[in-house]
Amino acid sequence: QVQLVESGGGLVQAGGSLRLSCAASGRTFSSYAMGWFRQAPGKEREFVAAINWSGGNTYYADSVKGRFTISRDNAKNTVYLQMNSLKPEDTAVYYCAGGWGNVIYHTRGYDSWGQGTQVTVSS
Repeated sequence: QVQLVESGGGLVQAGGSLRLSCAASGRTFSSYAMGWFRQAPGKEREFVAAINWSGGNTYYADSVKGRFTISRDNAKNTVYLQMNSLKPEDTAVYYCAGGWGNVIYHTRGYDSWGQGTQVTVSS
């Protein structure tokens, strides 16, 4: 497992941008697939984006494809989520997660989770 700490959330107007960061500690980070999930009030946690251990493969939910970009820097033990053209429906707590990459799109594929960072998009 790795320890994960998210940052970069905040309040932004619709159409704006934010970049989330997730700093990891632990020796397995560079071997882990990393994902971003989000959870809005009263809703289940949902997949947003993921990246494999090398950064060579990325995966996105249809709702964010073309607007969000996931990337990682293994030298810095950090994964990022660049969010552009934000919409009010993107409002949620965003969680960083790490796992072995067997299941990319579901929470059960990840065994390490951050505490979450709030993203609020105003209309």
